[in-house]
Order: sequence, then C-alpha cells, then structure tokens
Amino acid sequence: QVQLVESGGGLVQAGGSLRLSCAASGSIFGINTMGWYRQAPGKQRELVATIASGGSTNYADSVKGRFTISRDNAKNTVDLQMNSLKPEDTAVYYCNARVVAGHSPNYKYLEVWGQGTLVTVSS
Repeated sequence: QVQLVESGGGLVQAGGSLRLSCAASGSIFGINTMGWYRQAPGKQRELVATIASGGSTNYADSVKGRFTISRDNAKNTVDLQMNSLKPEDTAVYYCNARVVAGHSPNYKYLEVWGQGTLVTVSS
C-alpha cells in the first residue's frame, strides 16, 4: 500500500505565494514521475507540473515562470512553490506519483493520487 499526503494549501491574496508539499509512504521500491494536478470547480482535472526521477520538469503554460516543482528522492517528497498567484489558480491541487511498489520479485507499478488540498486565491 502506498499513500500520498499533501499539505500547504490555504487562502492567499492575488500576487501572494504558497508552497505545497507531498510525501509518499508505504512499500516503495522507487518513484518515477511525480507531479501536481489541479481541478477547479466545474472543470476537468489538469496537469500543473511534473518532475521525473532524474529532475527533468514539465509545466503547464499557465504556470510557467510562476510555479516551481522540486523533489527529494531520498525522502520521497515533491513540492510545488507557487508565486504570483492569480484568482484563476484557485482549485483543489492533487499530488500524483508513478510508483514501483513492493519487493523483488513481486513489484507492482502503481499510479497513486493524494487526497487533494484546496488553494484559494482572492482578488
């Protein structure tokens, strides 16, 4: 069993900053890509940013230059630093990880989601 636990959401004024954190725990052999997605009311879940185990990153155009994703492979954590926040960034943010779980030779390849953390940006 693998779990992702997020923290760091909250209410912030436009132009402000927040930092989201996510920690993976459980029977983890390794983690490939980790990322953040978000879902605004009435909209589909969308990619915000991902980071591979080697450190390469990918960002949605809407957050480029404002958000920074980082990870600590030793701690199985991923963070999202969000600066210059806008009201349109308001959403529930979900952590995601593609995990190799279990022990040799019985590995399982899992896609795991966190429970979500609400970010509200007021104008």
